Amino acid sequence: MEITANNPNRKSWLKVSEDSDFPIQNIPFGVFITKDDIITIGSRIGDYAIDLGALHQLGYFEGIPLTDDIFLQDTLNDFIADGRKTWRLVRNRIADIFDVKNSKLRDNPEHKDKIIFRMDEIEMLLPVSVGDYTDFYASKEHATNVGSLFRDPENALLPNWLQIPIGYHGRSSSIIPSGTPIRRPYGQNRPAEGSTTPGFGPSKLLDFELEMAFITTASNNLGDRISVDEAEEYIFGLVQFNDWSARDIQAWEYVPLGPFLGKNFASTISPWIVTLDALEPFRVDNPKQNPKPLPYLQQKGKGSFDINLQVSIQPENEKETIVANSNFKYMYWTMAQQLAHHTINGCPVNAGDMMGSGTISGPTKDSYGSMLELTWRGQNPIKLSDGTERKFINDNDTVIMRAHCKNDKVRIGFGECVGKILPAKPF
Repeated sequence: MEITANNPNRKSWLKVSEDSDFPIQNIPFGVFITKDDIITIGSRIGDYAIDLGALHQLGYFEGIPLTDDIFLQDTLNDFIADGRKTWRLVRNRIADIFDVKNSKLRDNPEHKDKIIFRMDEIEMLLPVSVGDYTDFYASKEHATNVGSLFRDPENALLPNWLQIPIGYHGRSSSIIPSGTPIRRPYGQNRPAEGSTTPGFGPSKLLDFELEMAFITTASNNLGDRISVDEAEEYIFGLVQFNDWSARDIQAWEYVPLGPFLGKNFASTISPWIVTLDALEPFRVDNPKQNPKPLPYLQQKGKGSFDINLQVSIQPENEKETIVANSNFKYMYWTMAQQLAHHTINGCPVNAGDMMGSGTISGPTKDSYGSMLELTWRGQNPIKLSDGTERKFINDNDTVIMRAHCKNDKVRIGFGECVGKILPAKPF
C-alpha cells in the first residue's frame, strides 16, 4: 500500500512553521487529556493537536475498518495491535483531511471546534501501556568508551558484543512522559577504600543516556520467531528516550546480573510516537559489521535511519547549553536485528512493548551520549553557559533531548524529551 501521507509536496490548511517537527508529512500518534478532562488518542500537525476520537465519531474515517472505540482509549495499544495496514490507512486519511486542497473539515467550524486543539490547551500523557521494556547496548562507540573506562582499553569490547545485540529487560513501571520531574535516587555504592561496608545515600553520579526506542505490535506466539526480514512489519514507530542512570549505584550492583536500581528509577520518553512510515525517506546504509553476523541476523537493504540527536542541560533559571550532538545512524545493531535476536528463542512480543536502543554515541567527543563519556567519568568537566561546570547532573538541572530528520524536502521531528532532577526525597 502506498504511503501517500509522505508526499513532500503536500501542504496543510493548518498553519505550520518551516522549522516545525510536525509538518503534515509527520502525523505522529499520542495520547492527551483536554481541558475538559477528556482523554483521547490524537495526532499533531504544527502546534495543533488533533482529537482522533472526535474525528472518527464525526465520520472522517469512513471506509476504514475501525472499531467505534478504537481512539476513545487512554493508550494506543489496541490501535497498534491492529497492524501496519490500519496504521497506514489512518495516517494517509489524516493527511488527506488536513490537505490544503480538502475543504470538508477546513470549512466546518463546528467540527473543527471539537477536533482541533492548540498544544497549550492539552496535556500529553504516556502514549502506550508498556507491558515489557528491553534496553539494548547497541552503539559500538558507547560500548567501547564504557569498556575503556571500566575495564581494559585494549580489550574494551567483550567477545560477544560483535556477535549479538546485547540487551537486558528493564522496568516498565518507571517509564514516564516528557516533562515529568524525577527525584534523585538513593542506593548503595562501592565501599570506601579500606572498608567492607558499602556507602548509602543519594546518587552523586546521576547521568542521562541519549537513546531512541521503538514500539512494537503483537507479533509472535510463545515459541515462535520473527525473522530479520519481517521484523520491521512489527515496529509501529519510535520515540526519543532518556534512560536515566545512577552510575555510582550501577557500578556497585551490576556484577553479576547487570543493571538494577541504578537504572529502574526513571526513564523518560517523548510523548509522540513517530511512525516508521514517516521515517521512510531517511533510511541510510547499515553500519559495516565485522565479523559478519550469523545468518539469522543478516539484514538486507537499509535498516538504519539518519536521525539527528541533541542534548542540552539547563540549570534552574538559566539558559540551556548544548552538550552533545549525535545521530541514530551510528547504531551498530539495527532495530530489525534487535527484534530478530530478541525473539530467536521464542520470546513473545506484544503491542506496546518498548525496545531501547542503548546509549547512542558517535565517533567524536561532542557526539557522546552520556555525561560518563562526555566528561570521561568526571575527569573533564563540561562548562555551561552560566559559567558553572558539570561532571554529572546536579539537582534542579533540566535535561532536554531533541531529535529530527531533515532532507531538502521535509523535516520530521520528535518534539522534546525533557526531565528535571529534583533533590532526593528525605529519609
